Amino acid sequence: MVLDQAVLEDAYIPDEDFADLPQVNPINVAASAYTEFDTNDFPRAAVSNFPNGRNLQNGRGPSDSGRPSLRDWQNERGEKKPATIAGLLPPQDRAAERAVLGSMLISQDAVADVVEELKSTDFYDPANVTIFEALVELFGRGVRPDVLTVADELTKRGQLTKVGGATYLNELTDGVRVAANASYHAKIVHERAMLRRLIEAGTRIVQLGYAEDGGDPIDLVNLAQAEMYSVADRSAKEDYVAVGDIIEDALNEIEAAGARGGKIRGIPTGFAELDQVTQGLHPGQMVVIAARPGMGKSTLALDFARTAAVRDKRTTAFFSLEMPKVEILQRLLSAESEVLLAKMRSGDLNETDWMKIHKIQDRIKSAPLFIDDSPNLSLMEIRAKARRIKQQEGLELVVIDYLQLMTSGKAKVESRQQEVSEFSRSLKLLAKELGIPVIALSQLNRGPEQRADKRPALSDLRESGSIEQDADVVILLHRDPTDPDRVGEAKLLLAKHRNGQTCDIDVVFQGHISRFADAADPGAPGWPSEPDF
Repeated sequence: MVLDQAVLEDAYIPDEDFADLPQVNPINVAASAYTEFDTNDFPRAAVSNFPNGRNLQNGRGPSDSGRPSLRDWQNERGEKKPATIAGLLPPQDRAAERAVLGSMLISQDAVADVVEELKSTDFYDPANVTIFEALVELFGRGVRPDVLTVADELTKRGQLTKVGGATYLNELTDGVRVAANASYHAKIVHERAMLRRLIEAGTRIVQLGYAEDGGDPIDLVNLAQAEMYSVADRSAKEDYVAVGDIIEDALNEIEAAGARGGKIRGIPTGFAELDQVTQGLHPGQMVVIAARPGMGKSTLALDFARTAAVRDKRTTAFFSLEMPKVEILQRLLSAESEVLLAKMRSGDLNETDWMKIHKIQDRIKSAPLFIDDSPNLSLMEIRAKARRIKQQEGLELVVIDYLQLMTSGKAKVESRQQEVSEFSRSLKLLAKELGIPVIALSQLNRGPEQRADKRPALSDLRESGSIEQDADVVILLHRDPTDPDRVGEAKLLLAKHRNGQTCDIDVVFQGHISRFADAADPGAPGWPSEPDF
């Protein structure tokens, strides 16, 4: 595999081993992340000095120590080409690339199939990258790509000669008899591109490990996990764009909203008025549900997860640092079947109760809901598990119960406030990275108890003002369990809404079956609650 020249020059070899280098394959320590080699073929002192000889991120050795770098050694030998590891090139299949482009040149259907599978960065040959971009551009304009139209497009760009001229375009079509295998060839190209990204990620991970001033190991592990996630992530990396390039997308979204006929755009919460105001939960959003202990924030969060997974079939992960998974499932069964939670806990169920449970059992079993009640979950573990579920199951929603019970996994933290601030910021970044909404539960301080109306406010968010800053939506749960005449009444205070209005939403707390319901629902009477909800 050809190593990038800038990467190769980062590793220097101590003076005492410089004379031995022509007898061995030059190798960067970072390459060990993806290449097996026999250290017996390498000067022993050179291998042992790699970690301590040079910071892998700081450039060439001679600048500080006067010792030669691998580039110096190559120059002395008169070598102009980059060094390789065991004579291997990066993973690529030029024949498959040519077959893909040839199919696209003779079949418009092949173009439609391939553009869903590949991006220009998946091609290894620069000429093939340029031709693919021209094909996609023509297809996007409604022009049928063929040798003549692509040649004309490349001529206008001044790139026809660089790719090999019309001769190369004709060679691409001559090598393909039918375009039926375009998708299969595209899969080969994509797999080779993924292997190249794996090599690049492995190199960066090893560089992180050998960096002298790399930072906290826990942070480095998280960065390494993000690198590995990016290898399989098929979504394009966002870059800056001109407003003119995206105005059509914005207008199309407005038109699509009108065509939905009142249906919400995001993931439904199960509360009609809340969905009407927020249009559901949206990718990249961090949503905070906050309340004093015993108000029912875990129940409300489970309502959101239940609606998404059971009713709307959205893949949801529920990370519980407070309740065991069996208790979560009991609450879920109670809310769906309307069998009293107290009867489930005691096992005192009659035949009617069992019939209700069996009726909704298949619905619960088929729901794409994943529950993790691992004790002492760290932020790093939550992020790693969310990435894995995203890759394997197509994760669409994450719920974390609750923020103040999380740990950073670090041996030392400056303050609890700073640690919670880090949690908040990291969860917002996770929402953007995975393109999903993340719901985080949070406790409030005793501020509401000191007010006559017991009404919570944003300033009551416990231990960190960063939660309010990072959140896109903050829902404060308010009810007064001490008033026997108003036990079933509750309000969702939409205290922050980055993309819309704030308001109070009336709901009903049905503690006997562990759920909240819309106040307008005639089948949602208020009942006395059980403790510890």
